[in-house]
Amino acid sequence: MSDTPYRCGFVAIVGRPNVGKSTLMNHLIGQKISITSKKAQTTRHRVNGIYTEPNAQFIFVDTPGFQTYHKGALNETLNNSVKDSLANVDCVLFVLEAMRLSAADREVIALLPKKTPVILVLNKLDKAKDKLALSAFIEEARAEFPFAEVEVVSAKHGQRLGELLDKVRPHLPESVPLYPEDMVTDKTQRFLAAEIVREKLFRYLGEELPYEMNVEVESFEVDGHMFRIYVAVLVDKEGQKPIVIGRGGEKLKKISTEARIDMEQLFDCKVFLEVWVKVKSGWADDVRFLRDFGIN
Repeated sequence: MSDTPYRCGFVAIVGRPNVGKSTLMNHLIGQKISITSKKAQTTRHRVNGIYTEPNAQFIFVDTPGFQTYHKGALNETLNNSVKDSLANVDCVLFVLEAMRLSAADREVIALLPKKTPVILVLNKLDKAKDKLALSAFIEEARAEFPFAEVEVVSAKHGQRLGELLDKVRPHLPESVPLYPEDMVTDKTQRFLAAEIVREKLFRYLGEELPYEMNVEVESFEVDGHMFRIYVAVLVDKEGQKPIVIGRGGEKLKKISTEARIDMEQLFDCKVFLEVWVKVKSGWADDVRFLRDFGIN
């Protein structure tokens, strides 16, 4: 039996949009459960990713990027989600793009808790080849906040993540594991199915993607060794439907096909997936509706 005490705790991953938070969590737990895209606000829900090793369990909380550009109930709710995620965690990873400290980054820094250890994670290692410049940049960042530790990583290529875990581990409290060792997320298969479809929408529509858009799983049926999943893509206006569907339905077909392939890999079974587009006007500014969708 090991003399090393078992540790288990919650670790919030925060930062402005597009610094690589979701990519970082996916690589830390070794499986893709949080969606990634170059478009801001891909992550709309707090997603818990779980990584278990012999003497510790890390429960990572992926959060929306703190948003200042777009206004309205949706972003106010998402920003409140970031603030809430910083409460009741044992450690915070503040993700910053190496060699870039923007006004948006400083807005997130202003939210960082003073009584919880915060580790500065400089992402995109390839942008930090000049060691002297990197050292100066770290000092610039440290002048903004008293970070407990600093680590430079490449989330995309999975570099130096072991070193990052080594710096997080001592900040976790001594505790028994909260989840089974083979569990990688506390989210349901229904939730993950919706996230996969939403990722494909972000990825294949790019700048055409309507900002007021969400995904709803209307039915999730287990039929022997097959999942039958029926998904509605919600847009705000009738004129946005053709953007998602594409000429002759080709965009929606590509999105559906790619999503089905990802689901079959994640769920390890055959998937029948049907996706269609539906108009629900004003949803993005209806806070009650946002709560119904679990965007909190």
